[in-house]
Amino acid sequence: MGAYILRRLLLIIPTLIGIMVVNFTLTQFVPGGPIEQIAAQVRGEGDVLGNLSGATSDSSQQLTTEYDGARGLPPEFIAQLEKEFGFDKPPVERFLSMMWNYIRFDFGTSWFRSISVMQLVLEKMPVSITLGLWSTLIAYVISIPLGIRKAMRDGTRFDTWTSGVIIMAYAIPAFLFAVVLMVLFAGGSYWQIFPLRGLTSDNFADLSTWGKIKDYAWHATLPVAAATISSFATLTLLTKNSFLDEINKQYVMTARAKGLTERRVLYGHVFRNAMLIVIAGFPAMFLGVFFGSSILIETIFSLDGLGRLGFEAAVQRDYPVIFGTLYVFGLLSLVVGILSDLMYVFVDPRIDFEKRAG
Repeated sequence: MGAYILRRLLLIIPTLIGIMVVNFTLTQFVPGGPIEQIAAQVRGEGDVLGNLSGATSDSSQQLTTEYDGARGLPPEFIAQLEKEFGFDKPPVERFLSMMWNYIRFDFGTSWFRSISVMQLVLEKMPVSITLGLWSTLIAYVISIPLGIRKAMRDGTRFDTWTSGVIIMAYAIPAFLFAVVLMVLFAGGSYWQIFPLRGLTSDNFADLSTWGKIKDYAWHATLPVAAATISSFATLTLLTKNSFLDEINKQYVMTARAKGLTERRVLYGHVFRNAMLIVIAGFPAMFLGVFFGSSILIETIFSLDGLGRLGFEAAVQRDYPVIFGTLYVFGLLSLVVGILSDLMYVFVDPRIDFEKRAG
């Protein structure tokens, strides 16, 4: 197992480099880069030039007025911007320099926020972890008992109507479900039960411990529910199918023939084998919820998390934030893949990846 883990760890390096090369190459051909973004802002806002180049507001307004009619900017100002952003160097040199910094976990500073990328990620991460962790835990708490019950009552009316509900839940996009929840329960056309935005109230710091817990749960209910819906449906069907596959195997028939009760057969023999794929998939599922639905959910509910940060960085062409978060997310995804394999071995020691690799 040690050799297998070592191989997987070594594979992280070329895989991560490949991810960064593809995305870095694509950005070289995407129109509307940071220079164009700043040029557009300068033509519309006189103080942007002063904030970026160190000039005063009056001088930036003068430059903007002078060159706006020609729809251009001073060549020396463009050259200064290119030097500040590193665009005066060849793309290969910029990429190698970036990767050397990323290997040392030096992600630089956001071009438009004047704050380090790592600090930004650490500030926004608790919000995204809230969505990912609670959504995954709730999905497991609901889906595993429901999936087991569906497997035991396969083909009955209960299985039929719950399958219909699950398919509907899977078909509804998370962002659409979030909008429906807001309309129904957040002061839309019906009831105003839950807050419209944020994870805490303005007076959160003044609340008692129990008050903070209630306030946090009150704010998190709608976004967590919206993020849970698709993963809940997938996990329920996965649990059901896994149990059905095990129930039809020979060892289950043998256990029943020995006179064991159905409960003893289910939880003493079937449960461990059937739950292998479900439990082992926890890290990957958490990561999927963490990254997959966070962008739209955080934007809809005005949550200041990593998804919203990535979206705003993409719109602004804030490349240090884009590539820094991409590097971190890519590394986490690859590490979680290894953790998923380790979970398989932990749940069922009979699995040997060494022999399969050979």
